[in-house]
Amino acid sequence: MIRLALPLALIATCAACSKPPQPDQAPPAPQARVETPWDSMEAQKKKAQDVQKVVDKQAEDQRKAVEAQSQ
Repeated sequence: MIRLALPLALIATCAACSKPPQPDQAPPAPQARVETPWDSMEAQKKKAQDVQKVVDKQAEDQRKAVEAQSQ
C-alpha cells in the first residue's frame, strides 16, 4: 500500500503545481501601413525597372528584325 501511496502523492503534487492552460488570445489586429521616407524611392526604382524591361524588349525586337533582313 505504501508503494502505491508515494507515487500517487507525487503525481497529485505535480498536478496541483502545474499552471492552468492559457486562454486563447486573439492575434493583434493588423495596423494600417505607414508610409516611410524611402517609399517614393522604391516606387521610382520599380518604374525604372519597368521602363528597362520595355527598352530591352524593343531592342530584342529590333535585333530580330535586323537578323531577318540580313538573311
